[in-house]
Amino acid sequence: MGETEQRPTAGSRLGAQENAGISTLEHGQKPPMTTPGKLVSIKIQMLDDTQETFDIPQRAPGKVLHDAVCSHLNLVEGDYFGLEFPDHKKMMVWLDLLKPVMKQIRRPKHVVVKFVVKFFPPDHAQLQEELTRYLFALQVKQDLAQGRLTCNDTSTALLISHIVQSEIGDFDETIDREHLAKNKYIPHQEALEDKIMEFHRNHMGQTPAESDFQLLEIARRLEMYGIRLHPAKDREGTKINLAVANTGILVFQGHTKINAFNWAKVRKLSFKRKRFLIKLRPDVNSSFQDTLEFLMASRDFCKSFWKICVEHHAFFRLFEEPKPKPKPVLFSRGSSFRFSGRTQKQVLDYVKEGGHKKVQFERKHSKIHSIRSLTAQPSEQHTEVPKQTARAYGDNNDAAAVQSCRQGKELKSSTEDTGQHKSPSLKKSPKEGRKVDGAVVSAVEEEEEPAKDKMQQNRPQSQQPSTAGSLTGSPHLSELSINSQGGPSVANMTLSPNLSPDAKQSSPLVSPLLNDPSCIRADDEEEVKRKRFPTEKAYFIAKEVATTERTYLKDLEVITSWFQSAVSKEDCMPETLKNLIFSNFEPLHKFHTGFLKEIEQRLALWEGRSNAHIKGDYQRIGDVMLKNIQSMKQLTIHLRKHNEILMELENGIKNSRKLETFCRDFELQKVCYLPLNTFLLRPLHRLMHYKQIMERLCKHYPPSHMDFRDSRAALAEISEMVAQLHGNMIKMENFQKLHELKKDLIGMDNLVIPGREFIRLGSLSKLSGKGLQQRMFFLFNDILLYTSRGLTASNQFKVHGHLPLYGMIMEESEEEWGVPHCLTLRGQHQSIVVAASTRAEMDKWTEDIQMAIDLAEKSSGPAPELLASSPPDNKEPLSVSDCSSLPAGLISDQRPVSISYVCWYRMQSLSFYDILQSNENQLSGNLLRKFKNSNGWQKLWVVFTNFCMFFYKSHQDNHPLASLPLLGYSLTLPSESENIHKDYVFKLHFKSHVYYFRAESEYTFERWMEVIRSATSSASHTRALSHKEPHAY
Repeated sequence: MGETEQRPTAGSRLGAQENAGISTLEHGQKPPMTTPGKLVSIKIQMLDDTQETFDIPQRAPGKVLHDAVCSHLNLVEGDYFGLEFPDHKKMMVWLDLLKPVMKQIRRPKHVVVKFVVKFFPPDHAQLQEELTRYLFALQVKQDLAQGRLTCNDTSTALLISHIVQSEIGDFDETIDREHLAKNKYIPHQEALEDKIMEFHRNHMGQTPAESDFQLLEIARRLEMYGIRLHPAKDREGTKINLAVANTGILVFQGHTKINAFNWAKVRKLSFKRKRFLIKLRPDVNSSFQDTLEFLMASRDFCKSFWKICVEHHAFFRLFEEPKPKPKPVLFSRGSSFRFSGRTQKQVLDYVKEGGHKKVQFERKHSKIHSIRSLTAQPSEQHTEVPKQTARAYGDNNDAAAVQSCRQGKELKSSTEDTGQHKSPSLKKSPKEGRKVDGAVVSAVEEEEEPAKDKMQQNRPQSQQPSTAGSLTGSPHLSELSINSQGGPSVANMTLSPNLSPDAKQSSPLVSPLLNDPSCIRADDEEEVKRKRFPTEKAYFIAKEVATTERTYLKDLEVITSWFQSAVSKEDCMPETLKNLIFSNFEPLHKFHTGFLKEIEQRLALWEGRSNAHIKGDYQRIGDVMLKNIQSMKQLTIHLRKHNEILMELENGIKNSRKLETFCRDFELQKVCYLPLNTFLLRPLHRLMHYKQIMERLCKHYPPSHMDFRDSRAALAEISEMVAQLHGNMIKMENFQKLHELKKDLIGMDNLVIPGREFIRLGSLSKLSGKGLQQRMFFLFNDILLYTSRGLTASNQFKVHGHLPLYGMIMEESEEEWGVPHCLTLRGQHQSIVVAASTRAEMDKWTEDIQMAIDLAEKSSGPAPELLASSPPDNKEPLSVSDCSSLPAGLISDQRPVSISYVCWYRMQSLSFYDILQSNENQLSGNLLRKFKNSNGWQKLWVVFTNFCMFFYKSHQDNHPLASLPLLGYSLTLPSESENIHKDYVFKLHFKSHVYYFRAESEYTFERWMEVIRSATSSASHTRALSHKEPHAY
């Protein structure tokens, strides 16, 4: 390997000496070495508007290029500067020093990278080197010309006067006018020329270095000094600008600062897609919410600003460079993005120690020289990074790295992702200081990336308080907690009374088990083909019987096994109630265990290789269904007892606090994935499933089919059972729903009274003196309640008021109030104005409210004294913009939130008819699931019930791994542009949440589409019941 010929470099323009050290190296260290390899040329635009070209190894990270520029300039305090370039979306971004340059700049020949100031210190006196202050002065000059540094005319003229003094020296009117005519420092400069010269006259004898110092002294006092505005919107949709500075995060309206959040007040910074979130520390004296949300133009803009905030915090607040996270053994669950380089404290310490050699430089635009200036040598416009400054980056995955400091704390960034893609980054080496000799694989970015912050402290680490201490505002430690996408479940969280429940509610989690690459099975399709399953529709109908029967049996075991076992350990339930429940459920469990075994045996014969495609005695299911339905009729006596079971259990809970606590605790167990009362009604729901399945089978068979006769007979038998129990089932559903709502409401006594029927619940906006405020409405056949989220950890709703329906008048009032989809409800003593989110929602509410008014007119209704005295609606209103923590995605490791809670956050409504339909439209089976940005399909056992999809690893699991509430989701087919080249695929999406599911056959595909569509579209109550008879009980 021969040595390259020494030649003058572009650094000679500033009088640079070629043997000067690189700014980011400690004293005595040598630049990293690079073996010969393919080089790429990168064009760098300097602050004096000249361009230089640097050749770097193709695999070199951004740090090599940054160090090369600093070496070229002999810049000791290079950590204040960064490299900026336009990405493929023409958005200006900072060059990541840890990632390879070629992975960030895709087309280097067509991109000009700018070398600019990145970190603006609070006091320019902290800049130790004259060269650094000169470059800062050039940045101020550039910001003035580009309109980024705005100020009044006097300040502008004073700034320019110092620039002119540094460039041409003392005042001379003729020279000044010629210079100002040739150099435009700001647009429309002519109007300020006289004022500029007036100020310049006062700078007699001032050297260029002194002019730079005075320029920075004035600039640092300006509000827009060092500020780069990032357009955003607040929760009300008001256009604002966000910026980050050495002190913290700033909020601007136009160019006026309206708010500031110091680093000491910030507990966590994160982003979720386009939403940038700032979580503040609790402060009783502050009127701010503890979590602030801003909406940016795109995820890329949001992520870019989040990264800048992380870097500013680390540079100005930490003692040392954050240490890299250890490389994961199997797969990564987050991004390894971190600040790379020395912190400001390290830079100050290094310069003060004098571990560098001062060099002279030349000012390009100045006609006078600095005291340290020397005559510049000729410059060549093409500079190759010296061979010793960068080694080739081979295929070795081990990274060497940057010196690991020992004092201070760090702001760690942590993310989660559903994919497992990798990107390069650097690690640290404790021995080689800042020597770089390899590349390493890091994690992928996720939708929400929270940051952990540990402030600078002089205390020993052994004396640091715990994380829990930091949550109470300890002055010794400031910690940004990680609990946004990867935190503990809500059930395990301890809520501080100073924080609102919205801030404490854990965001929806994506279960790690559901995203484990080991669970992805790419060869399922080929496996299905090898098994040569039957393809006729009757087989898949029979298979649906088996899959739903498995789920039904598991639901029965919740009562006969889990609940019974828990009851036996606690002396909280009367013996009579125990006998009533378990003596009626155990015979059902025993019968359906044998029923499932019989169905699975028939399917095994149907799927046999020898007769898979040969029609025979085993290619039928009607005979098995007829036999078991006839036997099931003997269990009708147990099914009729469910009315009594439900009422006795509720009476027991009402009379015993111990039993109430026991049942509430049992519902918190993972196995109880639905309300306990729902499991008690499951046998009645199952009859409806049998009826639907037999109807589809009879419709499929021609009359001549050998299984048609048995199927018709089985349908007749099950229809008779359903007809006998249907009225009782509707009463029980209403009774169960009233008790479920009773748990959701605060301030409403005796909600469950004879004659009261639930009709609809949902989110509407109520017009008040402060505008439209989101309220949760509950419509019954005699009363309309309106509520808001209460300050409880259990997601309850606080009743604000109620309107009796007797004598109520409903009017459409869009024109009167100027609010779309607006209704006025005039009661006998009160009137309210409400607005729905869409015309369809308004039509549903209009129909159901009018029907409820008609019912109230025909009946006397419950006595008013049965209602609780609701508190007046004088609580601080909760605005629509408070609905930020939408549970839009998968929820794991916890019970699903209540239907009321989902309706509140999704701005949806739900009728009693929807609930009845949901009970009929239940489905279970295997599905292949794929995320929007993932490649493989993952096989899961999926149960659809109660407007929610529950995901299991297999049908043998006792509890779900995760759930997906479907209210508000859209059900569509994937488009051609989504490149889903598979059959039987449907798509679920809500806002930016997208999931693809693949069924095994056309029949199962249609069935999943049918039942999910029933959950994603609401209907009016009048379509369910004629209301000729009230639900008396």
